[in-house]
Amino acid sequence: MNKLTIWYDGGCPLCAREIALIRRLDRRRAIHFIDVASPDAACPIDRAALLERFHAREGERLLSGAAAFAAMWRAVPLLRPLGLAARLPGALWLLERGYRGFLRVRPALQRLLR
Repeated sequence: MNKLTIWYDGGCPLCAREIALIRRLDRRRAIHFIDVASPDAACPIDRAALLERFHAREGERLLSGAAAFAAMWRAVPLLRPLGLAARLPGALWLLERGYRGFLRVRPALQRLLR
């Protein structure tokens, strides 16, 4: 099985909480987490781009946004049905629209959690 790599913003309290939850659920250790906020983090693309959107590498494919979340969900047995459902026609499109909406309110949510 290929290990999934996730890049996340460890400086974001919202992101840090979500990743902490996924780490607890990832009992098989199928995900390699990289905190982009760390100065020594290995980044496959520009660090600023990694901080703007959620990114993952599944096999050789670099994913972002809803596709990256769906890949992360598929790697965690409890969330796998959600990740598989994202492969249904139109599902990823809807998830991406929701993710873009979330990105607009993310700064306000971050301020609330600080």
